[in-house]
Amino acid sequence: MSIAVAAPVINPHEAVKKVTTIATLPEVTAKIIATVENPKSSAQELHKIVSHDPALVTRILKVVNSAFYGLPGQIGSIERAIVLLGLNAVKNIAVAASLGQLFRGAKLSDTFSAKDLWRHCIAVGVASRDLAKQMKLPMAEEAFLAGMIHDMGILVSMQLWPEQIRAVCDRASHAIGASDAATFCEMEREMIGADHQQLGLALAEQWKFPQACQLVAGNHHNPSALGGQSRLLVSVVYAADTICCQSKHGFNLTAINQKLDSAGLDDVKIDRALIERTAANLDELVEVASSVLG
Repeated sequence: MSIAVAAPVINPHEAVKKVTTIATLPEVTAKIIATVENPKSSAQELHKIVSHDPALVTRILKVVNSAFYGLPGQIGSIERAIVLLGLNAVKNIAVAASLGQLFRGAKLSDTFSAKDLWRHCIAVGVASRDLAKQMKLPMAEEAFLAGMIHDMGILVSMQLWPEQIRAVCDRASHAIGASDAATFCEMEREMIGADHQQLGLALAEQWKFPQACQLVAGNHHNPSALGGQSRLLVSVVYAADTICCQSKHGFNLTAINQKLDSAGLDDVKIDRALIERTAANLDELVEVASSVLG
């Protein structure tokens, strides 16, 4: 399956190798992804891996027992969570619970901080999940994870080129509402040599994320570049990202001028009514998710 990204000036894979604090996914998280992606894996295998990290178990159960899932009664074990939610959902919760640790760092400028970026990623994750559920897609939990990781390429720029990404953010903040302004990705390519999609794709490949998540990381600002079924999840995240940026949940500069009517969303059955319902639910969804993931 091809991934439609323009050739960068710098090599994203080489850049990712230079990153010290985020280039390696936590070992337990990598094992969880590998286990669930293996069709022969069982719930018992996932439970065995997760149980070796008591802090992660606590974070997972905190999410499972939150209003985000609305399960009846208190869930006291990972085994029970897997029974009720399924392997894929628990995998995504585990990954989300560990990723939050990576979004730490000082505020780079008035327009950008890692904390605001994490809040935005949470918002896009829950909005993607909500859209997928409304559309009755069998990928709501996958949409949640894909939305959570869509902007992680910015973490690479934060560490390798802090001055440049700060300049990109400052420039983008002054271009809000300008019809002829360059996109955030165009500014990144001009000022850094690669955009966060290209860097995020390299990171997702290194972490061996599912192919669908790799597609989202590398194409979430340009879903129309993809065809067939590949485009569906990317379009869901594109719509969620646009909603969240316009609603100002956390860092909102990457898609602030992005248009919902210019990405062929009708082709994948994402209409205005769906978008408006998700936007109406967004504040509550983000508040609940942020309380357990933030």
